[in-house]
Amino acid sequence: MHVVIPVAGFGTRLRPHTYTKPKPLMKVAGNTILGYILDMLKEAGIEEITFIVGYLGDQIREYVETHYQFRTHYAEQKELKGQAHAIALAREFVREPMLIIFADTIFDADLAALHEVTSDGIIFVKEVEDPRRFGIVTLNEGGYVERFVEKPEEPFSNLAIIGVYYIRDYQGLFEAIDELIARDIKTKGEYFLADALQIMVDRGARFETQPVTIWEDCGTPEALLNANRYLLEHGKAATEMVSATNTLIIPPVYIASDVVLENSIIGPYVSLADGCVIRDSIIRDSIVDEGSLIEDTMLMRSLIGKSATVRGRFRRLNVGDSSVVDFTL
Repeated sequence: MHVVIPVAGFGTRLRPHTYTKPKPLMKVAGNTILGYILDMLKEAGIEEITFIVGYLGDQIREYVETHYQFRTHYAEQKELKGQAHAIALAREFVREPMLIIFADTIFDADLAALHEVTSDGIIFVKEVEDPRRFGIVTLNEGGYVERFVEKPEEPFSNLAIIGVYYIRDYQGLFEAIDELIARDIKTKGEYFLADALQIMVDRGARFETQPVTIWEDCGTPEALLNANRYLLEHGKAATEMVSATNTLIIPPVYIASDVVLENSIIGPYVSLADGCVIRDSIIRDSIVDEGSLIEDTMLMRSLIGKSATVRGRFRRLNVGDSSVVDFTL
């Protein structure tokens, strides 16, 4: 099985953080979004991955090659024409059934059982209350996918596609993408994977669905903080800091090594990355990236970037890398 991970997007909904790092490298509960996905693939015995990179793609390559030993390929999406266009760039590397994972989601699924699939593929789904932000599917009487619709304004199904697809007929998918582009079939100005899959269904392809119990979307600041809460509650909490003076820690939290805590209250639902210094502050329900200084302040539901400085006053903040926010002046 060959895994394809598109990571070329700008991540505009997570700005200002994604001005300086790709969205998949955002931290949550002590790991990156991409790290959670790659750890799961490693455990499933996956050996080969193709990354579709773009803006800041060199950071993706450096992260993967530094932390993992997969057999890797990288294709650059120079023009952001959509999901299907991105997947087409992996064609020269794929010679077997393909698992596509969009790297803004944390999920749990039985990947080891995919080799037993006899249909044309599996679409991983979850029932949601408001499917308008996602692609959705409807099923026919036989239980196979009948329709794919991307971000419907008036949803007629609550089965949301989580951004994970196992395509057994990978050649059929590439042919459908070719037709999609040749016919210039676009949704909201882009070539969407859902439309290519619909072409396959119209040609007679049979896709099953498989529900997942865990799906944490990480595409917005609110979603990222919610994912942080979930992961801390489900086994990812840890305290590794080496210096804590007159500080109360309220679990669950993730506190990395070399963190300095002085006269503060930390938690619940806080993730502090390596090298953070927290003094005279109260922090809860927040993520603070590496090397940041938080002093004389209170933070709640906040994202603080790498090597940032925040001082003074209670705030809910979304602060990018290397920024300084000082309310004491």
